[in-house]
Amino acid sequence: MTTTTQIAIIGTGFSGLGMAIKLKEAGFHDFVILEQSDDIGGTWHENHYPGCACDVQSALYSFSFEQNPDWSRMFATQPEIKAYLKRCAEKYGLMEHIQLNTHVAGAHWDEKTGTWTVETCYSPKLWAYMQEKGLKPGDELDRDDKDLPWFSKLNADILVSGMGGLSTPSYPEIKGIETFTGTSFHSQDWDHGYDLRGKRVAVIGTGASAIQFVPEVAKEAARLDLYQRTPPWIMPKPDREIRPLEKMMFRKFPQTLNAFRQSIYWMLEGRVLGFVGNPRILKLGELQARRHIRSQIRDKDLRKKVTPDFHFGCKRVLISNNYYPALDQDHVNVLTDGIREVKGNVIVDNAGNERSVDCIIYGTGFKAQEPIPRGMIFGRGGLDLLDAWHEGAEAYKGTTVAGFPNFFMLMGPNTGLGHSSMVYMIESQVQYVLDAIRKMQHRGWKSVEVKDEAFSEYNASIHAKLGDSVWQTGCKSWYVNENGKNTTLWPGFTWQFRQQTKRFDAEQYVCEEVTGMQAHGEPAMAG
Repeated sequence: MTTTTQIAIIGTGFSGLGMAIKLKEAGFHDFVILEQSDDIGGTWHENHYPGCACDVQSALYSFSFEQNPDWSRMFATQPEIKAYLKRCAEKYGLMEHIQLNTHVAGAHWDEKTGTWTVETCYSPKLWAYMQEKGLKPGDELDRDDKDLPWFSKLNADILVSGMGGLSTPSYPEIKGIETFTGTSFHSQDWDHGYDLRGKRVAVIGTGASAIQFVPEVAKEAARLDLYQRTPPWIMPKPDREIRPLEKMMFRKFPQTLNAFRQSIYWMLEGRVLGFVGNPRILKLGELQARRHIRSQIRDKDLRKKVTPDFHFGCKRVLISNNYYPALDQDHVNVLTDGIREVKGNVIVDNAGNERSVDCIIYGTGFKAQEPIPRGMIFGRGGLDLLDAWHEGAEAYKGTTVAGFPNFFMLMGPNTGLGHSSMVYMIESQVQYVLDAIRKMQHRGWKSVEVKDEAFSEYNASIHAKLGDSVWQTGCKSWYVNENGKNTTLWPGFTWQFRQQTKRFDAEQYVCEEVTGMQAHGEPAMAG
């Protein structure tokens, strides 16, 4: 079965929902939102591990047009953020546009029709089975399972990716890991049915997710072995409950909530001066982080283990008030010799020490260097997007790629932040994409594609700025790929990015004209 739509959006996180809300407000109604999970929320639906919360203040980590006076804490927890996104979707009438349990198996640009053909599978289980067997859409299945639906096709004029950069789990390559006889799961796929009480638990990784769930696991496990490759810099978390009087003020006088939001925004913006201006400024942060270690850990040897040896800010700076105290317990072991192999239920480290465990939890993060999986997006000539990125992910203004007409990415390459709220960046991109769609409608353009020279010049300027940043001071992080190229972070103030994206600069694009652009009955919008 093949259906048609003007705009197809992938994902129902902040990006996908934000794009859809603004489309609807602008008078565009012929769009669908494809979501592979069984509920909306994106990363805030997929990640539900114990202790999961945001590390940006709630007042700023929300849509500017839908500020929430009822956050319970300064830093919202996962259930609250997911509930907030659900309310936004319902309030703006998006539920009728959303197709849940719909996996995008592939999207191909059709040069003859000037449209995107999106292959969708209405069951993630079926897609996993197809991948396991090496089958493609349309191939005959060698199993009789009436509960697994077939593939469908969707033709769209415009394709918008709202897939987050941190959405594909990363697993470590460990010899013998497939022989592990206990229970294992990634933090994103937390097994809430597994009882950790009295168990010997191994946690691999010490990233942003791990520092949140390790204290919770330590409360229940009989023994917790934390395999640490590189310790992160951790700052105190200035979290607290929002007082009833504050909530009342925010509800009764919305301008006070907006003022609070603005004060947080400008406070966080100041951090940029250290990241990309003068890294020596970050020494103040490092001193505070060192004091945090001394104040929360009694054991001197443990202090040494958890103290980083790289520049403050080179890797993502984390915040926590309970991670260090959790490590400073008799039943918790921070192990730094790495893992040589796994044999049955035994983990062998590089020093030859063997430790039996009942459960392995992967806190190893995500494949940030592959924000969109291989085999999903194919542009002109059938080129896979990842092959276009042979030296690392790149995009013009983090949004468009040469060779991929009418394809827009939200939270694309070099839009990530080390200091502030990604929702601000998402809203900036949404405005850019919306202006592009309006201009296409108004001026009768069938397709828009960023010019090669604009694409190259923009990315050259981005990486010239990144060259002097703290992120290029030598540490190994998910910001930087194996070629030493930072493909994830924006090297400047967020307001500078908003200035760049406030209008669609058509002069940097090849715009193909066609008559009858309003084939789907949409109103012509002023450009």
